[in-house]
Amino acid sequence: MPFKIIASQCTGCSACELECPNVAIAEKGGTFVIDPKKCTECIGHFDEPQCVAVCPVDNTCVIDTSLARYQEPA
Repeated sequence: MPFKIIASQCTGCSACELECPNVAIAEKGGTFVIDPKKCTECIGHFDEPQCVAVCPVDNTCVIDTSLARYQEPA
């Protein structure tokens, strides 16, 4: 499942954008959003999702349970 950013909690600090290995995070209207088509949950890059690791506000970058889990290409 890709991650999403809770817009009402996002401070707009941009820390997550710089750390995303898939360039899946972009600024939109003063907050940041994650493109679910690009988000790989950092699988194959890091042991933990970097957006979660660097976000200064707990529980702002969360799993989007409405979408399927990322599958690495065979």
